[in-house]
Amino acid sequence: MIDVIRAGVLTSVQDLGRHGYRHLGVSSGGALDALSLEIGNRIVGNKPDAAGIEVTFGPTVLRFKHATRVAITGTDFGATLDDEPVYSWWSLPVQAGQELTLRAAKRGMRGYVCVAGGIDVLPMLGSRSTDLGACFGGLGGRALRDGDRLPVGVAQPHPGIAFSPAEPAFGVKAPAWCKFVLVDEPLRRGRHAPGVAWSIPVRVLRGPEYASFTAEALSNFWTEEWTITPNSNRMGFRLAGTPLERKSRIDLLSHAVLPGTIQVPPNGQPIVLMGDAQTTGGYPKIGAVIKADLWKLAQARLNSGVRFIETSVEEARHALADERMYVKQVETAIAMHEERCAK
Repeated sequence: MIDVIRAGVLTSVQDLGRHGYRHLGVSSGGALDALSLEIGNRIVGNKPDAAGIEVTFGPTVLRFKHATRVAITGTDFGATLDDEPVYSWWSLPVQAGQELTLRAAKRGMRGYVCVAGGIDVLPMLGSRSTDLGACFGGLGGRALRDGDRLPVGVAQPHPGIAFSPAEPAFGVKAPAWCKFVLVDEPLRRGRHAPGVAWSIPVRVLRGPEYASFTAEALSNFWTEEWTITPNSNRMGFRLAGTPLERKSRIDLLSHAVLPGTIQVPPNGQPIVLMGDAQTTGGYPKIGAVIKADLWKLAQARLNSGVRFIETSVEEARHALADERMYVKQVETAIAMHEERCAK
């Protein structure tokens, strides 16, 4: 068991999502920064889709009842284990009774605590993810509270000696230090300076209703830096900037939408749909954030900036392939560490 001493602002149980039910109106949900959760699971010996703890901004304090292995991925929380500093993107041995403290995030927005065996809450529709809107999954369909207790599953059979609580800590390269996260983009003028950590570039494909917007609106969409408003959540990020006008206000029938879809409501302020988004909508879709960049957007703070960069389907596929190559590199690093531990 894991005791939740301090839950924090919005902490929940998440895995890689609930798939195959969107036609029934059930959102996919899951970790907003799926790459961080996957890597965290891999470095504690779990399957990539095991359930972990998604921490939004923090602070959060967890106490472990049994010796195990944990990893913190995502943003940096200045974490400590029994007051000793520990670091993100490291696999850490934890002994019974130790407390892991995640302070307020230094940068970014979300982090993940993965534990060997995964968080073993009851699966709902094939997933342990918490659907906060529909109030099911996770622990009682809600965010974690102070005093909660989380069950931990049985570790994978024969995960390797490197994942034993008796073995020392080891780390892997974080995505932020990899070339594949770099994005070529044009110079622009806006409220946020290009290259600043809190102004995030994300690549976007044109949407079905792209041509229905005025030339000025399309220019503003690509050249302006949009602000993520405080009225944002796991369902969608509401942006603020110059309103995007359409050539004519023609109503659309309700249609399918997915995480990454950029809708434009009548006020002209875009909404980027995130993991807990609804399955259908009637607003025009000006574009879609590519899958390989959704995890970057998940780390954007409220009131920070977002820059849209037009890309192609081929480039989007290459970006996803580059991400998978990074995961392969992590797998190789883990295998090499395992060999050293076995000697």
